Amino acid sequence: MRLLGPSNKGAEIVFRVVARRSGLPGATDAGVADKDAEGRGVVVGSVVVGDEPDPGVDGERADTQMTGTAYKIMKRVRAKGRGKWVCTPKDFLDLGSRAAVDQALSRLAKSGDLRRVGRGLYDLPRMSGALRRPAPVDMDSAVAALARRDRVRIMPDGIAAANQLGLTNAVPAKTSYVTDGATRNVKIGNRTVYLRHAGPSVMAWAGKSSAPVVQALRWLGPQASSDTRVTATLKSKLPDAVKKDLVRNRAGLPSWAASVVRSLVDTHITA
Repeated sequence: MRLLGPSNKGAEIVFRVVARRSGLPGATDAGVADKDAEGRGVVVGSVVVGDEPDPGVDGERADTQMTGTAYKIMKRVRAKGRGKWVCTPKDFLDLGSRAAVDQALSRLAKSGDLRRVGRGLYDLPRMSGALRRPAPVDMDSAVAALARRDRVRIMPDGIAAANQLGLTNAVPAKTSYVTDGATRNVKIGNRTVYLRHAGPSVMAWAGKSSAPVVQALRWLGPQASSDTRVTATLKSKLPDAVKKDLVRNRAGLPSWAASVVRSLVDTHITA
């Protein structure tokens, strides 16, 4: 129920007030009480008591309690899905001024509607059923948000790409990526991400479907990449679209890597 009165200057307090004269069950207070003109709640002196609004789906605050920029931000974030998108203030500059967006995100983080996962990075976390708590931030989404915000290109480091492709059992000691931006460490959630500056020949592959393969080959080097187990693994795992992308861009590869690519593609696969 909702209490509005001069003593609390309009603040809403959830409580239960039942007056004996109102005829409502469970009455414990003998104060004067009547229903208002439309039959909603009761009036006790100068205090109006009514029902609280619906708290919203999944325990979230009702949208009616959000206004302006904050409401628009939450509508956009929810449309992306829980745990699937990490956002930055720059993702909402079409909704208001930078100051208004910053203030809205700060309030949403303080209220628990959004989670702050890094400096200027926010998400709507999914809940882990096993752990019964918010799941860790999706690192790929967080890195993509960094790239959008800072206007840089970012790709997984070679060892991470090789591990994901099943070419090595080695696990990266730290979460690292290559970028055409500055070398730096970025705190995301409870992890530190290392961004290492890479030259144009490496970053030219950013955004291409075959980029992880090239990164893995660069990490393995000429000798390991020519191992028949490596070529067999890549040949069986890579979809034709990725193989075509490798063929189409093989001019940007070192000669030894281009030779590996030729051994991967079937005769019917052309750029």
